[in-house]
This record gives sequence, C-alpha cells and structure tokens, in this order.
Amino acid sequence: MKKKLKELAEWVGGTLIGDGEVEISGAASLDDAQPGQITFIASPKYLRKLETTKASAIIVSKETASAGKPLLVTPNPQLAFSKILHLFFVKPYQARGIDPHAWISPTALLGNDLTLYPNVYIGERAHIGDRVTLHPGVYVGDDVSIGEDSLLYPNVTVYSGSVIGKRVILHSGAVIGADGFGYVKDGTKNVKIPQVGKVIIEDDVEIGANSTIDRGALGPTIIRRGVKIDNLVQVAHSVEIGEDSLIVAQVGIAGSTKIGRNVILAGQVGVIDHLEIGDHVMVGAQSGVAQNLPSHQAFSGSPALPHREWLRIVATLSKLPEMKRWLTEIEGRLKKIEASLSQKERRP
Repeated sequence: MKKKLKELAEWVGGTLIGDGEVEISGAASLDDAQPGQITFIASPKYLRKLETTKASAIIVSKETASAGKPLLVTPNPQLAFSKILHLFFVKPYQARGIDPHAWISPTALLGNDLTLYPNVYIGERAHIGDRVTLHPGVYVGDDVSIGEDSLLYPNVTVYSGSVIGKRVILHSGAVIGADGFGYVKDGTKNVKIPQVGKVIIEDDVEIGANSTIDRGALGPTIIRRGVKIDNLVQVAHSVEIGEDSLIVAQVGIAGSTKIGRNVILAGQVGVIDHLEIGDHVMVGAQSGVAQNLPSHQAFSGSPALPHREWLRIVATLSKLPEMKRWLTEIEGRLKKIEASLSQKERRP
C-alpha cells in the first residue's frame, strides 16, 4: 500500500511542509527508515538525526530545518506516527470461521463472524460476541461473557463467570478469574476462604502476557474502560483499577485496593491491600505503596514518598559515608573538649 504524504497529513490532522506528492509505503524509526518510509522525532535531542535519516518524510512537533525533506508538523509526533502505523500495518478483521477441533458447549451463545482456532474450549452458557477471535488453547469457562471485537491470544484462561467487554485484548498466558489468595488460620492450618466474586473487564482494555486478574472474594474485581496492563502483573481479589490507567510490568496489587483514573504504576511497584490511590497519580519504578496516595501527585521510593522529597533523599545517600566520617571527627573533638574541661574542673 502506498499513500501520498498529503493524504497522511489529512489522516493525522497535521500540517504539511514540502512536497505533498511524495509517496510513502511504510514507516520506521529514525535510524532504520529507508527511502519511501516516514519516521518521527518525539524529542528535540534527536533533531540532529534529521541530517542522517534516509526517510522520505519526518513527523515533527514544530517547523524545523529538514535537509530538504518534507515535514509533517503535529503537536504529538508519536501519536501521529502511531496512527500511520495502524494505517499501514493493522489489517481489517476477516473472520476465519470455527475450526472443527474447537469444543463448544451446546448451551453457549455464539455471535457472528467469529474466528475460533483449534483446541479452543467454550463452556456452558458462555456468550461470545460478534467478530471475536480465540486463538489455540483458549479456555472460556461456564457463564463467561466476551464482548464483540475482542481478541484472546493462545492459552488465555478465562474462569467461570468472568465478564469481558468489547475490543478487549488478552495476550498469551493471561489468567482471568483465578481464585484470590484468601485464607484464615484454624490453629496452624490455613483454611481456604471461598472466592465467590468475579472479574469484570470493561471495554478497550489490554492485558499483557502471563498477567493474572483474580476474582473478587465477595464482590467483583473491576478493570475499568481503557486500562492497559503490561506483562507479568498480579491484580488481587476485589481490586478496582480506574479508567485509562497504565500498569507496567511486574506490578503487584494486593486485595481490595482501589486505584483511580489515569494512574501510572511503573515497573515492579508493589501496593499493599485496602488502599486508595487517587486520580492522575504516578508511582515510580520499584516503589512500595503502604498508605493512601492523594490525587494529582507523583511518588517514588519504598515506602513511597512525594517524588521531589524522594529525590532529595536519594541525592543524600551517596554523601552518607562522607557525613559519617565528618560526624565521627566531630564526636572525637567533642570528647577531647569534654575531657579537657573535666580535668580543669578537678584542679584545685
């Protein structure tokens, strides 16, 4: 497929500078782009590469020198580049039908234009919406609902009673609706607490490979609209994650915690149970959240502190050996002064 640059400018709502008749057949990074491809510059520090990139056109955030190459100017070059990637590389959905090696309960309700690959299992009373794709090895338990245009990659497991919204993407190995980690002591024995809630995943959610969303202990675990969850994430029972939040790889969220809208939890963040994290909060990588976090702030460290305070603490850490030596010297001087004063007091 080829598109003229002026067509791409219209597609992304950008301003064209230069020859709009240039034909673009693909997209690539600044370093890898070849003639006929378009690339982008998201940060001013990469502007020097304008002189060396072989791309036929460059998406930038403001007009700049371009070594004679046409520019597509837009406030968010990365977003515009993403839209162009969709145009060139994301193919329209085409239903492949139901493979005879898929097992489907007679009580399941199937939508239209499905793609069900070999070794898919669909349980009793499950409801599969239109244009859903289930790759090999997907398990759909009893009474599960999957909304239209959703995509489940190989070996995804959806436990009974789970609700999956529209346009949801579940990557390989994701587990939806496993029992929450709930036990009570009877003497020295651990007695399992039945996990009788469910998981509700709203529309336009994406969940990464080998991530687990546990069912609620009593009420539901809820992943709100537009949430994006990375690989290897653990979401415990009865957690609620607010709309459009980003949960990065290896995050662990303990039970009954409520996370607000547009929250970002960076890699390996740990959150203890029964907390509330406000809207538009950012938590830095490897932070440990042990208390409620108010809205519209950034936090880092373990325990998590306001980010600027944490930066001051980190800046001090490298100076601790020097400070220790200095304090030891002061302590020695003080002891000498005290000894000298004591001797003077004992003199007649």
